[in-house]
Amino acid sequence: MRPESLYEIHTDDVDLDSPVLLHALSGFLDAGAARQLAVNYLLDTHEHRTVGTFDIDCLYDYRGRRPSMVFDTDHYEALQYPELLISEIRDKRGTGFLLVHGPEPDFAWRAFTEAVVQIVERFGVRRSIGLNSIPWPAPHSRPVGVTAHATDSSLVAGRPTFVGMIVVPGHLSGGIELALGASGHEAMGFAAHVPHYLTQVEFPAGALALLKEIAVAGDLDLDLDALEVTAETSNREIDEQISGNPENAEAVQALEAQYDAIVRGAESALPMADDGTLPSGDELAAHFEQFLREMDEDKGRTDQ
Repeated sequence: MRPESLYEIHTDDVDLDSPVLLHALSGFLDAGAARQLAVNYLLDTHEHRTVGTFDIDCLYDYRGRRPSMVFDTDHYEALQYPELLISEIRDKRGTGFLLVHGPEPDFAWRAFTEAVVQIVERFGVRRSIGLNSIPWPAPHSRPVGVTAHATDSSLVAGRPTFVGMIVVPGHLSGGIELALGASGHEAMGFAAHVPHYLTQVEFPAGALALLKEIAVAGDLDLDLDALEVTAETSNREIDEQISGNPENAEAVQALEAQYDAIVRGAESALPMADDGTLPSGDELAAHFEQFLREMDEDKGRTDQ
């Protein structure tokens, strides 16, 4: 399959000056829906238009991830096909950048990554940035951590590192970064650390952390005021939920103690959760599962 057959650019009047390209593909880890929240926020609050599309029929497994259909009384109204798009977005200064967003392809990964390389070269993209979010043993009451990675170590010089060499499931966000690096293009990515007890609910603070990193790395002036308010409100609601249950509060306090010890560089404090003075890992997990059930129950009552 030829990479150029996988996408189509719909306009010739794209006026971009060495833009950055963001890529955010759903399907892999998206703890707290931080990646999707970030994409939705950009599209909801910034001027944008679609400048290209990918051939979803060549890339998507409809039987593996069946799209929704609308049935109305006695007939089918619509089949809602997924879309994999290239959007042009403008920041507050009017600076344009590109966003590749939609479902992660099921097929033709190598051809797809080469297609992204072609798009980068066609528009003179100076840097590509991937968005992800991962579960992390950290409390919501502390600043959201972010793991940064890049094809050129100078792009992430001076940033903290959180893991050494590990093997993770393959995903196209990483595949795009590898392909761009192999072609001599700057590519990097950010993974927000979402508290692992909030991975199944929306965590706006994770999206905010991603967009702040993107604004710096891409030299973009993003309007994040509304998202900051949403993140603050969400964290207050989480605080209220946790404070109403002593076991949940104790579990989060344990994470806070570990987080603060790490920040202070007190590595000897890391085994605290296993020394008997704080809840065990199994106990924490049980508390967090109960916490999520309570969140779902409260949301159900609110929606009624």
